Amino acid sequence: MRFDVICMGNLNYDIVFLMEKFPGIHEKVNAKGVFTGLGGSAGNTATWLAKLGLKVGFIGAVGNDDFGRLHLEFFREIGVDTSGIKVVNDATGIAVTMVKGEDKRIVKYPGANRWKEVNTEYLKRARHLHLSSNPIELIREAVEKAKELGLTVSFDPGEMEVPRDVEKELDILMMNEDEFKAKYGSLDRIKDVKARIAIATLNGGGALVRDEKGEVHEVRGLSAKAIDTTGGGDAFNAGFLYGFLSGWDVVNSAKLGMLLAYLTVQEVGARSAVRPLDEIKKIAQELKLNLPI
Repeated sequence: MRFDVICMGNLNYDIVFLMEKFPGIHEKVNAKGVFTGLGGSAGNTATWLAKLGLKVGFIGAVGNDDFGRLHLEFFREIGVDTSGIKVVNDATGIAVTMVKGEDKRIVKYPGANRWKEVNTEYLKRARHLHLSSNPIELIREAVEKAKELGLTVSFDPGEMEVPRDVEKELDILMMNEDEFKAKYGSLDRIKDVKARIAIATLNGGGALVRDEKGEVHEVRGLSAKAIDTTGGGDAFNAGFLYGFLSGWDVVNSAKLGMLLAYLTVQEVGARSAVRPLDEIKKIAQELKLNLPI
């Protein structure tokens, strides 16, 4: 089987508490709600891409436990290929998040995620590789092998630093506004990013995109009251990648990303808002986004 895209990153079991206040030291507080479900940045992006109709593979690792089996069963059900996912003798990764409006606190245990490996034979079956946060040497190896094989590569580093030797090899570098400012100082520096395309998703919705010609585009138009921002960036990445792999320009690709993020932050859980392409088409038409879908 050939893939449009392979995603590589962490697979976690998410526990999300909705809070009216965060606990202080030695303080116990009750959450006003709780959500449990499957997560992990690259896994969230893969889920959206598969539901949008692309052929998707995944490189990762899960434990030989109930949470690991849930990940594999879910991916198989929605059509994400699981033959690139290792099953190891460690606990599946877990992420516990406390959410208060747009503010959140996260504690993670990486577990099985530490055992994933770049699979060259698997990469040969794809035309694009999407990376989320991974150990930097694993990122270097994945980017190098993908470029040798002729794949385009996107990377959402989250809070990771992006070494310049990696940055210049990327086709798409994507992160949120706060992460971008922490790495580069200000949004004006998006022109200086060495990746072919650079993206900073903006607080409150939308994105700043610098295209291959060096032109910077600000894409806005949808802003939602966030219930849970978990997975919003992953949804944007999926929308942009769908457009990129379909030959769209960066503005339309970012508009689709904005729409998927807009839907995601209005629900609790990173994958709760995932919908098939026909429903996304209908919503895009209702919102008059004029997308080429």
